[in-house]
Amino acid sequence: MQTVLITGGTGMIGKALTTLLLEKGYKVIVLTRKEKKSSRLNVSFAKWDVDKGTIDESAIQTANIIVHLAGEGVADKRWSEKRKQAIVDSRVKSGNSLVKALGENKHQVSTFIAASAIGWYGPDTAASLANGFIETDPSDDSYLGNTCQLWEQSTAAIATMGIRLVTLRIGIVFNKKGGALAEFIKPAQFGLATILGNGKQIVSWIHQKDLCSMMLFAAENKKIEGVYNAVAPEPISNKKLVLAISKKTYPIYLPVYVPSFALKIILGEMSVEVLKSAKVNAQKIQAAGFVFDYPTVEEALVDLLK
Repeated sequence: MQTVLITGGTGMIGKALTTLLLEKGYKVIVLTRKEKKSSRLNVSFAKWDVDKGTIDESAIQTANIIVHLAGEGVADKRWSEKRKQAIVDSRVKSGNSLVKALGENKHQVSTFIAASAIGWYGPDTAASLANGFIETDPSDDSYLGNTCQLWEQSTAAIATMGIRLVTLRIGIVFNKKGGALAEFIKPAQFGLATILGNGKQIVSWIHQKDLCSMMLFAAENKKIEGVYNAVAPEPISNKKLVLAISKKTYPIYLPVYVPSFALKIILGEMSVEVLKSAKVNAQKIQAAGFVFDYPTVEEALVDLLK
């Protein structure tokens, strides 16, 4: 029975991934800041301190696979300079800690799956609108673009250690319990389809189940290596997405446009990302053999809103 070490395992995606791994017969160790005991069979907790750069050595020595999801939520709070630095530090310091621990300990880790984000890419161009951003496209010279570049650099040395490194640039994750979809549903419950800006911006998204399945796919397929976009194959405009959610949430709904200037007042600098159009291409992971269970928004919403 192989053991998977997860950072960020107490978060939304980490919990879902843990459940999937247990179903598939894996043991799971979750790295956490606080001492915890698990009530679940084949799940244990190990302590680490990102700021101090310390990790429970036995966890590193026991793991066969590492899935690195840790990082402060990008959209959880308004972006002050302090918050922006915390977002960067939580990713870079945690990545550096794992690299250091692997370099200093005897271990049996063969695969390292690192989270990144489609914030790597800038706003759409004529080329991306036609074909979508692909993995070899350069990082954007923006806050999120630079953050993703530093994030990926923090674990790049893993590939030089004889460990297979897979980096997933994750799109907007849809799930039942929180995240972006929950924010879209709130006004829809009152019959309001709140379209952001002009609504034309492309949203590159992924169902949480597909994301967890993709991580498992990457862990189990030794030919998978390097960077892959973790997005559904059919991105959608903000307007079409909001209308689709509203249609399934409330029998009669009223489209309401939230102007860009209002979003800038409410969200500050973060509004740039909310209004940004980024069509991201999923063909590389599909060509590697991954099959999406929820390739379209319609299929995802049927599952998530039932």
